[in-house]
Formats: sequence, C-alpha cells, structure tokens
Amino acid sequence: MNLSVVTVPLYDRSAEDAFAWLRDRGVDSVEIGTGGFPGTGHCAPETLLADEKRLEEYRKLLKKYDLKVSILGCHSNHVHPDSEVRAKAAKDFTNTLKLAQKLGVDRIVTFSGCPGGAPGDQTPNWVTYPWPGDFEKTLDYQWNEVLIPFWKKAVAEAAEYGVHKIALEMHPGFCVYNARTLLRLREAVGTAIGANVDPSHLFWQGIDPAQAIRALEGAIYHFHAKDTYLDPVQVKIHGVLDTQNLGELNKRAWMFRTVGYGHDTQQWKEILSALRLVGYDGAISIEHEDGLMSVEEGLGKAIDFLKPLMIREKPIDAFWT
Repeated sequence: MNLSVVTVPLYDRSAEDAFAWLRDRGVDSVEIGTGGFPGTGHCAPETLLADEKRLEEYRKLLKKYDLKVSILGCHSNHVHPDSEVRAKAAKDFTNTLKLAQKLGVDRIVTFSGCPGGAPGDQTPNWVTYPWPGDFEKTLDYQWNEVLIPFWKKAVAEAAEYGVHKIALEMHPGFCVYNARTLLRLREAVGTAIGANVDPSHLFWQGIDPAQAIRALEGAIYHFHAKDTYLDPVQVKIHGVLDTQNLGELNKRAWMFRTVGYGHDTQQWKEILSALRLVGYDGAISIEHEDGLMSVEEGLGKAIDFLKPLMIREKPIDAFWT
C-alpha cells in the first residue's frame, strides 16, 4: 500500500508548493484532478497534451518531489440528461484518458453517473425505493437503456488509450453507490469497471466498509480514506436520508470527517486489513472534506493517523502451517 492524497483541497497553492508540502509529510503519491467536479487546479490536461515541453516539465516536477500519480480523477455525471453537461463530461473523460497514457497511469477514477428518469427529463433522478412500480420502470430505463450502453462504449474508448481500470466511486446520488450496484455494472460491462471504495459514503448508508470490501474482492481499483460521523440524536429522529445542506453541520444526521474522527483506530485497522485480505495493494488516498478542520490540519491529522496503520510490506509465507 502507498499513502496518497487528493490534491483538490490544496488548490490555493501551486502544484509545486502542494507537492512539496505533501512530500515533507511522507506522502508517496498524489491523486490529480483532471476535470469534472475535481477541477484542474493542479493539472490542465488540454495544456499538457498540446505542449510536450510542458508535459515533460510536469513529469519532472513529480520526480523532483519523488511522487507518483496514484490515479487521475474526472468525477462527472457522464449520463446527465442535459446534453451540455454530458458533452463537458465526455471531453474531460477523453482528455483524462489521453493524459493517463502520456503519464503512464493505468487507471482513472470517476462516478457512474445518473440519468433522468425517462427520455425527455431535464434533471437526474436517483431512485432509492422500488415502489410504486414507476420507480422500477425508471431503474430499467436508466440501467438498460442508458447506463450499461454508455459504459460499454466508455470502456472501449479507455482501452484505446491503454486504460483498463476505471474506478467508479460508489456514491449516493449516482446509479453505482454500493457493492451490489458496482458488481451489477461490472458484470454487464466487463472487468475494466471496478470500485473506488470510499468508506465515508458507505458508513452513513449503514454499510460496514470491511464487509463491502470482502464482497468486492478482485474488483477494487482505488481507495479513498475519508470518515463520516453519524449524529446519534439526529439519526434517531430523522434517519440518514439527509438533504440538509452539507455545510449546516449542526443540523445534519451525518457529516464527513477526517479519518479517526468518525470511527476509531480498530475500525480503520479492519478496513485496511480487509483490503490486504482481498489482494488490494494500491493507494490509500486521503480526501479532505472535513468542515470542522482547516485543510492543513485535516490532511496532517489524516496522514499521521494512517501512517502507523498502513500495511506496506508483503506478508511472509505462512511457515506455521
């Protein structure tokens, strides 16, 4: 395993300053935004792809700070019913693939997307319940007429650029949000589709991340280290389907936290051990979205928390057997 950081929260400084700060804290790799929701604050794919000199300077910058790129992130709604949104997502997706090929990165991370509920809709429709029967019809349309056909084409495009691992972040609001939906799409499209496991999005759904990881054996391509705190009072009164603004922390049933501030060390040891158990040995990529901490404090605490828990060396042969 290697320790990585999503650099988006560090967009207030240059890529070089961010890389220097992270390397000084013992980070091994970086997750770089290349479009979509993560933006392009530390990497402008169109600029790098159009200028080989700038691309080489970017490679040298990473090498200067002894950082590898763990993954390129272009989180978008690729199947949004608005054609302009889809077109922007498609452009970012293709540029990300092209840049991955140039940088020698074998995987990208994004969202599965969520279509409208029927042809002609203007906004996405995330279905969370099968009744009344209208919702089952919506799901059939979304999966069989939109989502699966899209990802079959997207996987083929990715293969043209040597990218054979697309990590879909299992995120509520999109069609793939848990192990079952991830595996459903993977079965329909192929093994290029895998999971980006982010426990913060699993905790509040009532999912045990370690058990979800076991269910996803062989299908995990990336991992986000982010925590969630569930407010026991708010949950008991209102449940976990919370549409309060994410910034209204004192009103919400749950909130994103730096690792260790939602669940204890033992929980995170179980998560990291489950990753090792199913053969995942990639990046543990810290994503800072803690509204109670500054970026530097949140990232610093996460780095310090995870360092002693990381399983870095290969296991020994089981001589005791």
